[in-house]
This record gives sequence, C-alpha cells and structure tokens, in this order.
Amino acid sequence: MICGKNIILLGPSSCVYNNCEKKVQHYTVQIFRMSPTAVSRSDVKESTLARLLGSGSSGIAELAVFHPVDTIAKRLMSNQTKIRSASQLNSVIFIDKKLLSKRQKFFSLFPGLGYAAGYKVLQRIYKYSGQPFVRDYLTNHHGKAFEATFGAKTGKAMMASCAGSLIGIGEIVLLPLDVLKIKRQTNPEAFRGRGVVRIVRDEGFGLYRGWQWTAARNAPGSFALFGGSAFTKGYLFGLSDYNEASWYQNFIASIAGASASLLISAPLDVIKTRIQNRNFDRPETGFKIVSNMMKYEGFSSFFKGLVPKLLMTGPKLVFSFWLAQTLIPVFDTALSGK
Repeated sequence: MICGKNIILLGPSSCVYNNCEKKVQHYTVQIFRMSPTAVSRSDVKESTLARLLGSGSSGIAELAVFHPVDTIAKRLMSNQTKIRSASQLNSVIFIDKKLLSKRQKFFSLFPGLGYAAGYKVLQRIYKYSGQPFVRDYLTNHHGKAFEATFGAKTGKAMMASCAGSLIGIGEIVLLPLDVLKIKRQTNPEAFRGRGVVRIVRDEGFGLYRGWQWTAARNAPGSFALFGGSAFTKGYLFGLSDYNEASWYQNFIASIAGASASLLISAPLDVIKTRIQNRNFDRPETGFKIVSNMMKYEGFSSFFKGLVPKLLMTGPKLVFSFWLAQTLIPVFDTALSGK
C-alpha cells in the first residue's frame, strides 16, 4: 500500500508461545520511505491550458516592454562597419530617422510590430509551453536511461535541457514571421511597398532561407536556456520539483539560463541575422557570410552586438522566461482550484 511518499507493506508474522512456534494471524507493518527518484516520476504536471496561458502572457508582456530594445540589437548586429563616433552609432540605430525629433526617433524603433507580435507570442507559446511536453515524454519513456547515465538529479536537468534543444530546432516553423520582423527592423527597403500577402506569394519557401543556420543556433541556445535554469534550480536551490521554485528562484534561474543561451548562440545568431536581413532579390548563403566576415571584419565580428544583447536582450529573455515559469504554476493553481 502506498501512503503519501511512504510504502507500507503488510504481511503475516509468527511468535513463540509455550515453547511452541505458532502462526499468529495478525500483520506486522513495515514502512519504507520512497526514494526521491520514485517521487519525481509522479510529479504533478501542469494543465495544458495553464501552460498556454502562462507562456502567451509572457510573450505579450515581453513584446510590450522590449520591442525597441530588440530593434536596436538587430541593427547593431547587421552593421558591417566599425562604429567610431556617436554620430555613426546614431546612424546605425535610427537609420534614415536620425535627424528627426526624439519622439519620432523613438517610434522609429517599432517597425514590424505586427510581425513581431505574431512571431513573439507564437514563439513563446510554442517554446515555453512545448518544452514541458517534450520533457514529460523524455521522463516517461527515457527517464531511466537518463538517470542511469547522469544520476537522478543531473538526469532530470539533462532531460529539461534536451527537451529545450528539440523544441528549439522545431522553432524553424515560425521562421517566416521572424524573417519579416527582422527585415522590417533592419532593412525596410526590402519590402518596396509590398504587403505581407504579396511577399509570401512572391517569396514562398524563400522565407525559410537560412533555416539550417537557425536550427544550428537554436539547438545549443535552447539547450543552455532550459538547462541553465534546471541546473540552477536543482543544484543551487536543491529543488526536486522545479514548479516549487519561488519567484526569486525562478528569476535567478532565468538569469543563468538566458546568459548561457546568449553566450553560446552568439556567433550563429549574427550569421542568422545577416542571412535574414538581406534584400529578397540579393540573398547570400551562410557560408558566404562567414567567409566575408572572416576576411573583412575578423573573428570578433561573430560576437558583434553581444554586449547590447547581454545588457538589453538578456533582460528581455530573462523577463519572459521568468514570467512564464512563474505564471504557469499560478494559472494551474487558479484553474484547478487548489
């Protein structure tokens, strides 16, 4: 019989009476405490609706706060010259709006907001609500293999990491929206007055250009994002159930995961951005971009925009990841009436 986290075994016992051993029809009770591994396999999972609501809310909040920051980071990564003055920096960030008023320059940092809204909300729903489903699958079907290879605690974190990596690769289905968003942010001339329907009809699968580089960037990036968070919760805070993390623990874990993700994916992110910001009629392959970067800009060009990303995009990723991890259990509790 299982009671809470204990296994209670009932069985007949014997006793000695008047020098004669007789079977006594009563039962002794033995209590064995279940191992953490056994408990972890039966962790209560959040509902699908809670995962969708939590991740979607984080995407909307992130978009409202950080879209201008994302635009600045993308424009800095797309810049192929060395910035030596404030005037040059102004030109890179605000492009043709550099001479306008401060108010107009600020609103120029919101190009492609429609595409950004579609991409960002769908991306966060897919990524933050999808990863737990893949993690659950790995736990149910391959959990013993992970635990045998890495141990119980590390195995659980590795399953979270691998689930994140697989979800990151699948994220390429949303690539067209990302391409349109980045082109609006960095190369608006590429549209030449065409609407989104016309562009989709004209370009077709060309909108998936560079999907291999995107997958190569997302796999280690998402592995580090979810893995960094899981290892922080498991080893720094000693949590066996990651959903029990407080908002503070989620925040620290999100910082660790986001920082690791940005550092690991930085070189491939620069290549991906440059593939996507090219004019539709003048595409360039990833290998050609890598060759030109090494030839004309040097190795450091692979880390262009890293400091702004850590200072600006980093908080954006921390914010959305922290919010999703915090809101999903909150929505689950509210919906289940616990």
